[in-house]
Amino acid sequence: MYTLMEEAKDGDYVIATYYMALRAGDDIVKKAAALAVGQTLGTWLPVPGIDDAMRERHMGRVVNIYDVPPSELTSPQDADKQQAYLVQLAFPSINFGAQFPMLLTTLLGNDASTSSQAKLVDLQLPRQLALDFGGPRFGVEGIRDMTGVYGRPLIMNMIKPCTGLTPEAGAAIFYETALGGVDIIKDDELLGNPPFSPIEKRVKAYVQAAESAYGVTGQRTRYIVNITDSPERIADNARRAEEAGADAVMVNFAAAGYGAVRQAADAVNLPVLGHYAAAGMYYEGASSGMSSPLAVGRLPRLAGADMVVINTPYGNYPLRPDKYFRTAHQLTLPFYGLKPTMPAVGGGLHPGMVERYIADLGKDIVLATGGAIQGHPGGAAAGGKAMRQAVDAAMNGVSAAEHAKSHPELQTALELWHRPSGSGR
Repeated sequence: MYTLMEEAKDGDYVIATYYMALRAGDDIVKKAAALAVGQTLGTWLPVPGIDDAMRERHMGRVVNIYDVPPSELTSPQDADKQQAYLVQLAFPSINFGAQFPMLLTTLLGNDASTSSQAKLVDLQLPRQLALDFGGPRFGVEGIRDMTGVYGRPLIMNMIKPCTGLTPEAGAAIFYETALGGVDIIKDDELLGNPPFSPIEKRVKAYVQAAESAYGVTGQRTRYIVNITDSPERIADNARRAEEAGADAVMVNFAAAGYGAVRQAADAVNLPVLGHYAAAGMYYEGASSGMSSPLAVGRLPRLAGADMVVINTPYGNYPLRPDKYFRTAHQLTLPFYGLKPTMPAVGGGLHPGMVERYIADLGKDIVLATGGAIQGHPGGAAAGGKAMRQAVDAAMNGVSAAEHAKSHPELQTALELWHRPSGSGR
Protein backbone atom coordinates (compact mmCIF):
# COMPACT_ATOMS: atom_id res chain seq x y z
CA MET A 1 0.00 0.00 0.00
CA TYR A 2 2.88 2.42 0.73
CA THR A 3 6.19 3.01 -1.00
CA LEU A 4 8.94 5.60 -1.00
CA MET A 5 9.52 7.89 -3.98
CA GLU A 6 12.88 6.29 -4.78
CA GLU A 7 11.24 2.89 -5.21
CA ALA A 8 8.31 4.29 -7.18
CA LYS A 9 10.58 6.18 -9.60
CA ASP A 10 12.61 3.04 -10.26
CA GLY A 11 9.45 1.08 -11.04
CA ASP A 12 7.00 1.24 -13.92
CA TYR A 13 4.62 3.71 -12.28
CA VAL A 14 2.90 6.93 -13.19
CA ILE A 15 3.25 9.21 -10.17
CA ALA A 16 0.27 11.52 -9.75
CA THR A 17 0.21 14.46 -7.35
CA TYR A 18 -3.20 15.60 -6.07
CA TYR A 19 -4.37 18.58 -4.10
CA MET A 20 -6.93 17.71 -1.41
CA ALA A 21 -8.56 19.73 1.37
CA LEU A 22 -10.07 17.92 4.36
CA ARG A 23 -11.45 18.81 7.72
CA ALA A 24 -8.64 18.99 10.25
CA GLY A 25 -9.78 15.86 12.04
CA ASP A 26 -10.04 13.66 8.94
CA ASP A 27 -7.48 10.89 8.42
CA ILE A 28 -5.51 11.85 5.33
CA VAL A 29 -3.46 8.65 5.36
CA LYS A 30 -6.62 6.56 5.22
CA LYS A 31 -8.08 8.85 2.55
CA ALA A 32 -4.97 8.60 0.37
CA ALA A 33 -4.84 4.83 0.70
CA ALA A 34 -8.51 4.55 -0.24
CA LEU A 35 -7.89 6.65 -3.34
CA ALA A 36 -4.91 4.51 -4.39
CA VAL A 37 -7.01 1.34 -4.11
CA GLY A 38 -10.18 2.85 -5.56
CA GLN A 39 -8.37 3.96 -8.72
CA THR A 40 -6.81 0.54 -9.31
CA LEU A 41 -8.31 -2.60 -7.75
CA GLY A 42 -11.49 -0.61 -7.22
CA THR A 43 -12.81 -1.99 -3.97
CA TRP A 44 -11.94 -1.90 -0.31
CA LEU A 45 -13.84 -5.14 0.34
CA PRO A 46 -12.23 -8.60 0.04
CA VAL A 47 -13.52 -10.12 -3.19
CA PRO A 48 -12.54 -13.31 -5.03
CA GLY A 49 -9.59 -12.90 -7.37
CA ILE A 50 -7.65 -10.35 -5.36
CA ASP A 51 -4.49 -11.95 -4.03
CA ASP A 52 -1.00 -10.79 -3.14
CA ALA A 53 0.27 -11.22 -6.70
CA MET A 54 -2.51 -8.98 -8.06
CA ARG A 55 -1.88 -6.36 -5.41
CA GLU A 56 1.83 -6.35 -6.20
CA ARG A 57 1.24 -5.97 -9.94
CA HIS A 58 -1.83 -3.74 -10.18
CA MET A 59 -2.58 -1.86 -6.93
CA GLY A 60 -1.86 1.83 -6.52
CA ARG A 61 0.47 2.97 -3.76
CA VAL A 62 0.76 6.01 -1.51
CA VAL A 63 4.12 7.69 -2.08
CA ASN A 64 4.00 10.99 -0.19
CA ILE A 65 1.62 13.14 1.83
CA TYR A 66 2.50 16.79 2.40
CA ASP A 67 0.42 19.06 4.59
CA VAL A 68 0.14 22.67 3.38
CA PRO A 69 1.28 24.64 5.30
CA PRO A 70 3.45 22.06 7.07
CA SER A 71 2.57 21.35 10.68
CA GLU A 72 3.84 18.64 13.01
CA LEU A 73 1.64 19.10 16.06
CA THR A 74 -2.08 19.04 16.72
CA SER A 75 -3.83 22.02 18.22
CA PRO A 76 -7.33 22.35 19.70
CA GLN A 77 -7.73 25.63 17.79
CA ASP A 78 -7.45 23.74 14.48
CA ALA A 79 -10.38 21.41 15.11
CA ASP A 80 -12.85 23.31 12.90
CA LYS A 81 -10.39 24.35 10.18
CA GLN A 82 -9.70 22.81 6.81
CA GLN A 83 -6.32 21.26 6.18
CA ALA A 84 -4.83 21.17 2.66
CA TYR A 85 -2.57 18.38 1.41
CA LEU A 86 -0.52 17.34 -1.58
CA VAL A 87 -0.84 13.59 -1.99
CA GLN A 88 1.37 11.58 -4.35
CA LEU A 89 0.14 8.22 -5.59
CA ALA A 90 1.90 5.69 -7.82
CA PHE A 91 -0.21 3.85 -10.40
CA PRO A 92 1.18 0.82 -12.27
CA SER A 93 1.56 1.65 -15.96
CA ILE A 94 0.50 -1.85 -16.89
CA ASN A 95 -3.06 -0.92 -15.89
CA PHE A 96 -3.53 1.49 -18.80
CA GLY A 97 -0.52 1.65 -21.14
CA ALA A 98 -0.02 4.41 -23.71
CA GLN A 99 -3.64 5.34 -24.26
CA PHE A 100 -5.41 8.39 -22.90
CA PRO A 101 -8.93 7.19 -22.05
CA MET A 102 -7.77 4.62 -19.49
CA LEU A 103 -4.95 6.82 -18.20
CA LEU A 104 -7.41 9.62 -17.48
CA THR A 105 -9.97 7.20 -16.07
CA THR A 106 -7.32 5.95 -13.66
CA LEU A 107 -6.16 9.43 -12.71
CA LEU A 108 -9.50 11.26 -12.58
CA GLY A 109 -12.31 8.75 -12.76
CA ASN A 110 -14.01 6.62 -10.12
CA ASP A 111 -13.07 7.96 -6.64
CA ALA A 112 -11.24 11.04 -7.93
CA SER A 113 -14.35 12.31 -9.72
CA THR A 114 -16.79 11.55 -6.90
CA SER A 115 -15.98 11.07 -3.25
CA SER A 116 -12.35 12.24 -3.09
CA GLN A 117 -12.60 15.79 -4.49
CA ALA A 118 -8.98 15.69 -5.54
CA LYS A 119 -7.34 17.88 -8.18
CA LEU A 120 -4.48 16.47 -10.24
CA VAL A 121 -1.66 19.04 -10.17
CA ASP A 122 1.35 17.09 -11.42
CA LEU A 123 2.11 13.95 -13.39
CA GLN A 124 5.40 12.08 -13.74
CA LEU A 125 5.65 9.36 -16.37
CA PRO A 126 8.28 6.65 -16.70
CA ARG A 127 10.51 7.11 -19.73
CA GLN A 128 9.22 4.15 -21.75
CA LEU A 129 5.57 5.08 -21.29
CA ALA A 130 6.22 8.64 -22.47
CA LEU A 131 8.07 7.32 -25.51
CA ASP A 132 5.23 4.89 -26.21
CA PHE A 133 2.81 7.82 -26.40
CA GLY A 134 5.09 9.19 -29.11
CA GLY A 135 4.82 12.96 -28.83
CA PRO A 136 5.04 15.29 -31.83
CA ARG A 137 6.16 13.95 -35.20
CA PHE A 138 7.29 17.34 -36.54
CA GLY A 139 7.84 19.54 -33.50
CA VAL A 140 9.29 23.04 -33.68
CA GLU A 141 11.83 22.22 -36.40
CA GLY A 142 9.17 20.57 -38.53
CA ILE A 143 6.90 23.61 -38.25
CA ARG A 144 9.82 25.80 -39.29
CA ASP A 145 10.41 23.58 -42.30
CA MET A 146 6.70 23.62 -43.24
CA THR A 147 6.55 27.40 -43.25
CA GLY A 148 10.09 28.09 -44.43
CA VAL A 149 10.36 30.71 -41.70
CA TYR A 150 13.35 30.64 -39.33
CA GLY A 151 14.71 32.91 -36.66
CA ARG A 152 11.52 34.75 -35.69
CA PRO A 153 8.04 34.06 -34.31
CA LEU A 154 5.45 32.83 -36.77
CA ILE A 155 2.37 34.94 -37.42
CA MET A 156 -0.94 33.10 -37.57
CA ASN A 157 -4.41 34.45 -38.26
CA MET A 158 -7.81 32.93 -37.61
CA ILE A 159 -10.44 33.62 -40.26
CA LYS A 160 -13.18 35.90 -38.93
CA PRO A 161 -16.15 35.67 -38.68
CA CYS A 162 -15.61 32.38 -36.88
CA THR A 163 -18.30 30.46 -38.73
CA GLY A 164 -21.07 30.88 -41.29
CA LEU A 165 -18.77 31.51 -44.28
CA THR A 166 -19.00 29.51 -47.50
CA PRO A 167 -15.68 28.25 -48.91
CA GLU A 168 -15.77 31.00 -51.51
CA ALA A 169 -16.42 33.77 -48.98
CA GLY A 170 -13.75 32.41 -46.65
CA ALA A 171 -11.27 32.17 -49.51
CA ALA A 172 -11.75 35.85 -50.31
CA ILE A 173 -10.88 36.73 -46.71
CA PHE A 174 -7.96 34.29 -46.82
CA TYR A 175 -6.56 35.97 -49.93
CA GLU A 176 -6.79 39.46 -48.49
CA THR A 177 -5.16 38.33 -45.25
CA ALA A 178 -2.38 36.44 -47.01
CA LEU A 179 -1.44 39.63 -48.89
CA GLY A 180 -0.35 41.02 -45.52
CA GLY A 181 2.42 38.44 -45.24
CA VAL A 182 1.10 36.22 -42.45
CA ASP A 183 2.74 32.82 -42.26
CA ILE A 184 -0.28 30.69 -41.34
CA ILE A 185 -4.03 31.03 -41.59
CA LYS A 186 -6.22 28.57 -39.72
CA ASP A 187 -9.90 27.91 -39.26
CA ASP A 188 -11.49 29.21 -36.12
CA GLU A 189 -12.27 26.44 -33.64
CA LEU A 190 -15.99 27.02 -34.21
CA LEU A 191 -15.79 25.92 -37.85
CA GLY A 192 -15.44 22.18 -38.38
CA ASN A 193 -17.05 20.22 -41.21
CA PRO A 194 -20.51 21.79 -41.60
CA PRO A 195 -22.66 21.30 -44.73
CA PHE A 196 -22.21 24.96 -45.76
CA SER A 197 -18.40 24.58 -45.76
CA PRO A 198 -17.26 20.95 -46.09
CA ILE A 199 -13.60 20.26 -45.50
CA GLU A 200 -12.61 19.27 -49.04
CA LYS A 201 -14.24 22.28 -50.70
CA ARG A 202 -12.88 24.67 -48.08
CA VAL A 203 -9.33 23.34 -48.35
CA LYS A 204 -9.30 23.54 -52.14
CA ALA A 205 -10.69 27.09 -52.12
CA TYR A 206 -8.28 28.30 -49.43
CA VAL A 207 -5.24 26.65 -50.99
CA GLN A 208 -6.10 28.34 -54.29
CA ALA A 209 -6.36 31.67 -52.46
CA ALA A 210 -2.96 31.03 -50.89
CA GLU A 211 -1.49 30.31 -54.34
CA SER A 212 -2.99 33.51 -55.76
CA ALA A 213 -1.56 35.58 -52.90
CA TYR A 214 1.84 33.93 -53.39
CA GLY A 215 1.79 35.15 -56.97
CA VAL A 216 1.53 38.70 -55.65
CA THR A 217 3.76 38.62 -52.55
CA GLY A 218 6.22 35.82 -53.23
CA GLN A 219 5.56 34.53 -49.71
CA ARG A 220 3.61 31.34 -49.07
CA THR A 221 0.88 31.36 -46.46
CA ARG A 222 0.11 27.92 -45.04
CA TYR A 223 -3.42 26.73 -44.25
CA ILE A 224 -4.45 24.70 -41.20
CA VAL A 225 -7.91 23.13 -41.48
CA ASN A 226 -10.03 22.23 -38.46
CA ILE A 227 -10.91 18.53 -38.62
CA THR A 228 -12.43 18.26 -35.13
CA ASP A 229 -15.32 15.81 -35.23
CA SER A 230 -16.67 12.63 -33.66
CA PRO A 231 -13.87 10.12 -32.92
CA GLU A 232 -14.73 7.80 -35.79
CA ARG A 233 -14.39 10.66 -38.30
CA ILE A 234 -11.11 12.23 -37.20
CA ALA A 235 -8.74 10.06 -39.24
CA ASP A 236 -10.93 10.23 -42.35
CA ASN A 237 -11.22 14.02 -42.07
CA ALA A 238 -7.44 14.26 -41.77
CA ARG A 239 -6.87 12.13 -44.87
CA ARG A 240 -9.40 14.07 -46.93
CA ALA A 241 -7.81 17.35 -45.83
CA GLU A 242 -4.36 16.09 -46.83
CA GLU A 243 -5.60 14.91 -50.23
CA ALA A 244 -7.23 18.30 -50.84
CA GLY A 245 -3.94 20.09 -50.18
CA ALA A 246 -4.03 21.28 -46.54
CA ASP A 247 -0.67 22.12 -45.00
CA ALA A 248 -1.65 20.99 -41.49
CA VAL A 249 -4.71 19.96 -39.49
CA MET A 250 -6.22 21.21 -36.25
CA VAL A 251 -7.89 19.16 -33.52
CA ASN A 252 -9.64 20.55 -30.46
CA PHE A 253 -8.30 18.08 -27.90
CA ALA A 254 -10.42 19.44 -25.06
CA ALA A 255 -13.63 18.55 -26.88
CA ALA A 256 -12.57 15.57 -29.00
CA GLY A 257 -10.11 14.03 -26.54
CA TYR A 258 -6.33 13.78 -26.47
CA GLY A 259 -6.52 10.53 -28.39
CA ALA A 260 -8.04 12.42 -31.32
CA VAL A 261 -4.74 14.29 -31.72
CA ARG A 262 -2.92 10.97 -31.91
CA GLN A 263 -5.43 9.69 -34.46
CA ALA A 264 -4.82 12.67 -36.70
CA ALA A 265 -1.04 12.50 -36.33
CA ASP A 266 -1.02 8.81 -37.23
CA ALA A 267 -3.42 9.20 -40.17
CA VAL A 268 -1.48 11.75 -42.23
CA ASN A 269 1.98 13.13 -42.83
CA LEU A 270 0.99 16.63 -41.73
CA PRO A 271 1.66 18.66 -38.60
CA VAL A 272 -1.14 18.83 -36.05
CA LEU A 273 -2.24 21.97 -34.24
CA GLY A 274 -3.91 21.24 -30.91
CA HIS A 275 -6.56 23.69 -29.72
CA TYR A 276 -7.62 24.15 -26.11
CA ALA A 277 -11.22 25.39 -26.62
CA ALA A 278 -13.39 24.16 -23.69
CA ALA A 279 -10.30 23.20 -21.65
CA GLY A 280 -11.54 25.36 -18.80
CA MET A 281 -13.76 22.50 -17.66
CA TYR A 282 -10.59 20.44 -17.16
CA TYR A 283 -8.76 22.85 -14.88
CA GLU A 284 -10.90 25.70 -13.50
CA GLY A 285 -12.24 23.71 -10.55
CA ALA A 286 -10.33 24.14 -7.29
CA SER A 287 -10.97 20.57 -6.07
CA SER A 288 -11.42 18.57 -9.27
CA GLY A 289 -9.94 18.08 -12.71
CA MET A 290 -6.28 18.82 -13.37
CA SER A 291 -3.90 21.76 -13.55
CA SER A 292 -3.77 23.80 -16.76
CA PRO A 293 -0.08 23.00 -17.49
CA LEU A 294 -1.09 19.34 -17.67
CA ALA A 295 -4.33 19.86 -19.57
CA VAL A 296 -2.96 22.27 -22.17
CA GLY A 297 0.76 21.43 -22.03
CA ARG A 298 1.99 17.97 -21.12
CA LEU A 299 -0.93 15.86 -22.35
CA PRO A 300 -1.36 17.38 -25.84
CA ARG A 301 2.41 17.19 -26.32
CA LEU A 302 2.34 13.50 -25.43
CA ALA A 303 -0.58 13.06 -27.82
CA GLY A 304 1.45 14.38 -30.75
CA ALA A 305 0.48 18.03 -31.16
CA ASP A 306 3.21 19.91 -33.03
CA MET A 307 1.68 23.26 -32.06
CA VAL A 308 -0.74 24.03 -29.22
CA VAL A 309 -2.83 27.15 -28.80
CA ILE A 310 -2.54 28.26 -25.19
CA ASN A 311 -4.14 30.99 -23.12
CA THR A 312 -2.19 33.83 -21.56
CA PRO A 313 -2.72 36.34 -18.72
CA TYR A 314 -2.76 39.28 -21.14
CA GLY A 315 -6.19 38.96 -22.75
CA ASN A 316 -9.60 38.87 -21.14
CA TYR A 317 -9.08 35.50 -19.44
CA PRO A 318 -7.85 35.71 -15.81
CA LEU A 319 -5.15 33.04 -16.13
CA ARG A 320 -2.42 33.18 -13.50
CA PRO A 321 0.98 34.11 -14.99
CA ASP A 322 2.72 31.12 -13.41
CA LYS A 323 0.28 28.73 -15.11
CA TYR A 324 0.98 30.37 -18.47
CA PHE A 325 4.74 29.98 -18.05
CA ARG A 326 4.48 26.42 -16.75
CA THR A 327 2.24 25.43 -19.67
CA ALA A 328 4.85 26.75 -22.09
CA HIS A 329 7.53 24.83 -20.18
CA GLN A 330 5.56 21.59 -20.46
CA LEU A 331 5.39 22.10 -24.22
CA THR A 332 9.00 23.04 -24.84
CA LEU A 333 11.46 21.83 -22.20
CA PRO A 334 13.39 18.57 -22.73
CA PHE A 335 11.19 15.55 -21.98
CA TYR A 336 12.72 12.10 -22.51
CA GLY A 337 13.75 13.03 -26.04
CA LEU A 338 10.22 13.87 -27.24
CA LYS A 339 10.20 16.72 -29.74
CA PRO A 340 9.16 20.12 -28.37
CA THR A 341 5.75 21.53 -29.23
CA MET A 342 5.53 25.12 -30.45
CA PRO A 343 3.27 27.30 -28.26
CA ALA A 344 0.72 29.42 -30.11
CA VAL A 345 -0.23 32.36 -27.90
CA GLY A 346 -3.44 34.25 -28.48
CA GLY A 347 -6.49 35.82 -26.94
CA GLY A 348 -6.64 39.55 -27.66
CA LEU A 349 -3.15 39.63 -29.18
CA HIS A 350 -2.20 42.72 -31.19
CA PRO A 351 1.06 44.28 -32.50
CA GLY A 352 1.67 46.18 -29.28
CA MET A 353 2.03 42.87 -27.39
CA VAL A 354 4.62 41.23 -29.64
CA GLU A 355 7.65 42.43 -27.68
CA ARG A 356 6.19 41.09 -24.44
CA TYR A 357 5.56 37.60 -25.83
CA ILE A 358 9.04 37.33 -27.29
CA ALA A 359 10.50 38.48 -23.96
CA ASP A 360 8.39 35.86 -22.17
CA LEU A 361 8.84 32.83 -24.40
CA GLY A 362 11.50 33.54 -27.01
CA LYS A 363 11.24 33.38 -30.78
CA ASP A 364 9.99 29.79 -31.16
CA ILE A 365 6.34 30.72 -30.77
CA VAL A 366 3.31 31.33 -32.95
CA LEU A 367 1.59 34.68 -32.53
CA ALA A 368 -2.08 33.80 -33.03
CA THR A 369 -3.85 37.04 -33.91
CA GLY A 370 -7.49 37.26 -34.91
CA GLY A 371 -9.35 40.55 -34.64
CA ALA A 372 -6.23 42.72 -34.68
CA ILE A 373 -5.59 41.54 -38.24
CA GLN A 374 -9.13 41.18 -39.53
CA GLY A 375 -10.24 44.35 -37.74
CA HIS A 376 -7.41 46.66 -38.79
CA PRO A 377 -8.89 49.88 -40.24
CA GLY A 378 -6.81 49.40 -43.35
CA GLY A 379 -8.12 45.89 -43.92
CA ALA A 380 -6.79 42.42 -43.22
CA ALA A 381 -3.70 42.90 -45.41
CA ALA A 382 -2.74 45.99 -43.43
CA GLY A 383 -3.37 44.08 -40.20
CA GLY A 384 -1.00 41.35 -41.28
CA LYS A 385 1.64 43.89 -42.26
CA ALA A 386 1.31 45.58 -38.87
CA MET A 387 1.98 42.28 -37.09
CA ARG A 388 4.98 41.53 -39.28
CA GLN A 389 6.34 45.04 -38.70
CA ALA A 390 5.99 44.55 -34.93
CA VAL A 391 7.85 41.24 -35.15
CA ASP A 392 10.62 42.73 -37.26
CA ALA A 393 11.01 45.59 -34.79
CA ALA A 394 11.26 43.25 -31.81
CA MET A 395 13.77 40.96 -33.51
CA ASN A 396 15.94 43.97 -34.38
CA GLY A 397 15.81 45.38 -30.87
CA VAL A 398 13.76 48.41 -31.89
CA SER A 399 10.67 49.49 -29.98
CA ALA A 400 7.35 49.12 -31.76
CA ALA A 401 6.67 52.83 -31.25
CA GLU A 402 9.95 53.81 -32.91
CA HIS A 403 9.44 51.40 -35.81
CA ALA A 404 5.89 52.67 -36.30
CA LYS A 405 7.18 56.13 -37.25
CA SER A 406 8.07 54.81 -40.70
CA HIS A 407 5.42 52.07 -40.92
CA PRO A 408 1.85 53.41 -41.07
CA GLU A 409 0.12 50.04 -40.65
CA LEU A 410 1.88 49.51 -37.33
CA GLN A 411 1.27 53.11 -36.29
CA THR A 412 -2.47 52.70 -36.81
CA ALA A 413 -2.51 49.46 -34.81
CA LEU A 414 -0.61 50.96 -31.89
CA GLU A 415 -2.95 53.94 -31.79
CA LEU A 416 -5.94 51.60 -31.56
CA TRP A 417 -4.60 48.92 -29.23
CA HIS A 418 -2.23 50.00 -26.52
CA ARG A 419 0.52 47.72 -25.27
CA PRO A 420 -0.33 46.24 -21.82
CA SER A 421 1.63 47.55 -18.85
CA GLY A 422 4.36 45.56 -17.17
CA SER A 423 7.60 44.07 -18.41
CA GLY A 424 8.13 40.67 -19.99
CA ARG A 425 9.78 37.78 -18.20
